[in-house]
Amino acid sequence: MTTHVVGDTAALTGRSLRHITRSPDTIITTAVTPIAIMLLFVFVLGGAIDTGSESYVGYLLPGILLITIASGVAYTSVRLFNDLQGGIVERFQSMPIARSSVLWSHVLTSLVANVTALVIVVGVALLMGFRSGANVFEWLAVAGILILFTLALTWLAVIAGLSANSVDGAGAFAYPLIFLPFVSSAFVPTESMPGPVQAFADNQPVTSIVNAIRDLLAGQPVDSDIWIALAWCTGILVVSYAAAVAIYRRKFA
Repeated sequence: MTTHVVGDTAALTGRSLRHITRSPDTIITTAVTPIAIMLLFVFVLGGAIDTGSESYVGYLLPGILLITIASGVAYTSVRLFNDLQGGIVERFQSMPIARSSVLWSHVLTSLVANVTALVIVVGVALLMGFRSGANVFEWLAVAGILILFTLALTWLAVIAGLSANSVDGAGAFAYPLIFLPFVSSAFVPTESMPGPVQAFADNQPVTSIVNAIRDLLAGQPVDSDIWIALAWCTGILVVSYAAAVAIYRRKFA
């Protein structure tokens, strides 16, 4: 990006972040639901699930982190939709600013908000007994995967925000994303699932991402799951970015 684009994006991102700091309930809400699910599964259902020598809170944490991100990106879609409905985007279009900065400001705001929510969730997991055998580089790899996943889902949220006809529709796209971890290896081994369900779980993106993060957090050797996870995240990011930019240009052509 040129200096002009970077400056415009920074200014608009600052505007969006100020809105969040004045109303932090979006971050709190994003973190509360995954934490509630984590508490339910660990203290109510966890005793019935065999994860070997690994603690159940450590087993399910990767899936909880993905649910946190899926919950958080819904607010990105809603914020973009509200900007469109309020006419602020049209006003930005009439100003001498880079057009792409409008979308990038929402994406970067989503990244900051989701990282904050993820830190809160990991903090609660530590209080619940989660311990990691990962070294610094493995933690950095986990952070990289989560950031890439956040960017991929955020650009999907941009598509929803640009295409929705109502604020409810703008946020509703996230429901299937929140549901996906429940049909994956996030909460139980996929081997315990019926055949067709296991086939779906083994071949959807969340399972490879969860498995890669779980191995990294445990400090264990990572197999091909990490490359499959990176391929899924990168593919979703590239396709959703291209579609979002095309819709945005068509909308304001």
